Amino acid sequence: MKKLTLIKVGGKIVEEADSLKQLLLDFSHIEGYKVLVHGGGRSATKLAEQLGIESKMVDGRRITDEETLKVVTMVYGGLVNKNIVAKLQALGINALGLTGADLNILRSEKRPVKEIDYGFVGDVKEVDASVLSSLIEQGIVPVVAPLTHDGKGNMLNTNADTMAAETAQGLAKHFDVSLVYCFEKKGVLADENDDDSVIPVITKTDFEHLLSEKIVQGGMIPKLENAFKSLEFGVKEVIITKASELGKNTGTKINL
Repeated sequence: MKKLTLIKVGGKIVEEADSLKQLLLDFSHIEGYKVLVHGGGRSATKLAEQLGIESKMVDGRRITDEETLKVVTMVYGGLVNKNIVAKLQALGINALGLTGADLNILRSEKRPVKEIDYGFVGDVKEVDASVLSSLIEQGIVPVVAPLTHDGKGNMLNTNADTMAAETAQGLAKHFDVSLVYCFEKKGVLADENDDDSVIPVITKTDFEHLLSEKIVQGGMIPKLENAFKSLEFGVKEVIITKASELGKNTGTKINL
């Protein structure tokens, strides 16, 4: 099968002009088929504030009420997504901006209410990457925003790390997929205060140890859980690295 690289990039990097410019330049130099999945949380929070809508977060995850859903749909699917697409076109990359609703790529269910009501947040249930893979083979580069739909006409806010993992798993039926999570650090750190304490490889056994020692916490936990699930569902490799190190084969490699 042909190789495909799926890059997931956090909101902070796509929301600042200089880091976005560098990221997209590095992304344009990746050889072969590629896909970009992006966040955009800070932009959504900023616009919500300007519109007088309070942003509520629990453990780094956004509570998405009806008004917030309108904001994230505008920001993720519109402002951030189309800004990236336009900049990739300027670099000679024929990009296409999509949400999970477009081409029915990612269908989800509204998260059930347990201790916390997350509102209009989707948990992915179905991935259909067949149309997406045929577009990719035509030389089109998908740029995917962190939004899905429920098949009943409703958009749902969905975690961008999960979007990347689920899309990678769907595409693994058609390509040899490398999933690369890019963020501000050089990889998963053994010491959060030491940017050079990168753990080069993390296996499932290592992950259990890192969790029990509280070395891995917060947003890194779902990122690693997504990474292991992706490998189990056919993704060839998963790397967590710094955005500016893209294509340099550095960072933390995840193994089963």
